[in-house]
Amino acid sequence: MDGRQNGACEPRRAPMRKHAYRAVELTRVDRARLEEAVRGRRLTVGVDVGKAKDVCDLRVDHEDRGLIVKWEHPQESRALVELVRSLPAASVEVAMEPSGTYGDALRELFQKAGIKVYRVSAKRTHDASEVYDGVPSSHDAKAAGIIVKLHLDGKSEEWKPREDKERELAAAVSVMDMYAEDLQRKVNRLEGALGRYWPELGGLLELGCATMVEMLRAFGGPRGVAEDLEKARALLKRVGREFLQPEKVDAILASARETIGCEMVQGESQALKVLAGQVRESQKRWQAAKRGVERLGAEHEAARRLGEAVGKATAAVLVSEAGDPRSYPNAKTYRKALGLNLKERSSGKHQGRLMITKRGSGRARKYLYLAALRLVREDPVVKLWYAAKVRRDGGKKMRALVAIMRKLALALWHVAQGKPFNSSRLFDAARLLKVA
Repeated sequence: MDGRQNGACEPRRAPMRKHAYRAVELTRVDRARLEEAVRGRRLTVGVDVGKAKDVCDLRVDHEDRGLIVKWEHPQESRALVELVRSLPAASVEVAMEPSGTYGDALRELFQKAGIKVYRVSAKRTHDASEVYDGVPSSHDAKAAGIIVKLHLDGKSEEWKPREDKERELAAAVSVMDMYAEDLQRKVNRLEGALGRYWPELGGLLELGCATMVEMLRAFGGPRGVAEDLEKARALLKRVGREFLQPEKVDAILASARETIGCEMVQGESQALKVLAGQVRESQKRWQAAKRGVERLGAEHEAARRLGEAVGKATAAVLVSEAGDPRSYPNAKTYRKALGLNLKERSSGKHQGRLMITKRGSGRARKYLYLAALRLVREDPVVKLWYAAKVRRDGGKKMRALVAIMRKLALALWHVAQGKPFNSSRLFDAARLLKVA
């Protein structure tokens, strides 16, 4: 039996046409020939953005091939935009990936030239790499061609410029986060120092709270407190006010006298004073930045509505990162934009775990996570559901928190439409209370 008979039952595969990716320098483009090719036709420009070298695919209508052009960014970017703008095409559209901040300047140049710009997901481009030409390789010229193809297939969305108010809010959120990260680094250092010199204090006061920080800044450690107990007591009462019970004050002073921490030399005590002072200053800067974010968020109608459910700062972050929930057609698309939709990897008998995709803004998910934690602490209905969910899942607390985040995201879309927030509507509250 020959080879042809052996494979008689196998369908023949049509050979996939090989692509050749040859890019021409912008300065060497045959302008007259390009103008003739695009005259009166639809022109799509797929741009692959790099830090210094950019590539685009100039594609006419739905042809398989286009002219691949490369240029130096930013030196030649204005010339590239002017070339595209001046071509005698019936319509011109630009498709790009959201490649961090590197493509923003080029995108704005196109938009100022009156050319519509569309956004193509980088994940779509990556996934389409092998489908595009049968080769799993990836490079700039190929990526530009894939971006064009995805746009022509309707897998893009118009990339509209953000309004100035939204940009101001986004900048304020960025500043607040920078201060928050700086504060967290210093609080972590403070935690390490207390573990060495005063390990009992972390169990008596919240790490980094104003009372702890002011005491350490004034006394430099347990020895300083123990040497002047009355002055330390007065400071604790003044800073802690009615929130710090007398029994807690007595316990703090006692721990200063009886701590098992390492004995501090004068230089170490001074270093702890400096660190506590830096923590306090960072707290003040972060709090001021947070107030600025809340003030700007109050000027946005959707952020004002969301603020009633998750707090003003969290609401401002969500609007800044994911946009106005009212711009989404339904609650599920808003949840998807936050990266809280589920994905699964199952095959045959293997049943994979359901996990969130984590697409979109990680910052938005972080603040939504903190909002979910607050609800678990403060809302009796949410707290009850959370406890039941943790029991069902064998003690997995994070899974329960993510489930609350997913429910909260759906609720926030409705809140943005003008409906009041009611935590009991996140769950089957009647059944939950009955079981409890």
